Amino acid sequence: MNRILIKLVLLPFVLLLLNACSSTAPVAKRDKATQYRAIAPKQAPDLNRRYSTLTYSGIFPKPGALEPAVEFWRKTYAVWQRSEVAYHDDRYMDVIYEVATLPGYVAEGLTSEQKQVMNERRDFWKARLAGLESKLRFNAPLDAQDKQLIAKLESSGRPLTAILPGASDRVRAQRGTKERFKRGLEISGRYNLQFRKIFRDAGLPEELAYLPHVESSFQPAARSSAGAVGMWQFTKAAAQTFMPGNDAVDRRLDPFASANGAARYLSYAYGKLGDWPSALTSYNHGIGGMKRAQNRVGRDFVRIVEEYDGPAFGFASRNYYAQFLAAREIAVNPDPFFPEGISYELPVSPDQYLAAD
Repeated sequence: MNRILIKLVLLPFVLLLLNACSSTAPVAKRDKATQYRAIAPKQAPDLNRRYSTLTYSGIFPKPGALEPAVEFWRKTYAVWQRSEVAYHDDRYMDVIYEVATLPGYVAEGLTSEQKQVMNERRDFWKARLAGLESKLRFNAPLDAQDKQLIAKLESSGRPLTAILPGASDRVRAQRGTKERFKRGLEISGRYNLQFRKIFRDAGLPEELAYLPHVESSFQPAARSSAGAVGMWQFTKAAAQTFMPGNDAVDRRLDPFASANGAARYLSYAYGKLGDWPSALTSYNHGIGGMKRAQNRVGRDFVRIVEEYDGPAFGFASRNYYAQFLAAREIAVNPDPFFPEGISYELPVSPDQYLAAD
């Protein structure tokens, strides 16, 4: 009897020890509050639909998972005008809640009233999504607008339980840039032949010549809030490394000197990172930043975009490669987007200094 009693006393401790030594990781239980049951899906969503294939844009790989982002930027560059604002999910780029038109005449910059309208509409969608999430959490009755919003979310092919939590915090407003992109195409006629030669001579894909569509819309004197200058948007530190020269003249304002600097940079970045998606993204996020991303989640670029949470790896970095792919595709074949035609400007030679344009 004493032996049996001792076994009974020791049994809980043995079970606890076995659980602690188990090679199976504990399974985290989902918060029941996120198991939305108010509307059951008609069928299980196919999460791989549309996104399972790997294609190429020129020589640049285009994983199927990036296609929603590429399509979003195609619309931004060549469909939506500067008077139009898309309100969308900043993670799931194919979830677009609305494309609205700003009131009045809309110039390159917005008036304070137009900014207010844009912010108020973004806040409207934030509130709508937060309200829907609350209703589903507590099984409250849904109205017709709630059901329409659910249908919009589920049309992306993702389950509601995956996309709705936190959606109110991911609402973003994006203005169209069709007019600006078209003007960039026209200006690119001055530089395209020489830029392509610069990259070709460097042993790089000559279609890297399209990168200024993303950086500056081919504006030679463009300046960013981060201190980047010129058509190729070099910071002062990067320019000192990749385009050294006479300090008396800011060579970042020379499109051809900057193109040569970009070729040196991208050649170096590719050598360090090993693939074009990461090398091009480093133009925004830095080589060290992309190396940390690779070390953290691996070399799969889709995993970097979807899983890496480095403190500086935000919306711009996640989308940079998709923006380049979209810009390249439009620049290669602009007719479907601009059927009225593009009036390309005449080529210039590298000895012409154009920063005053």
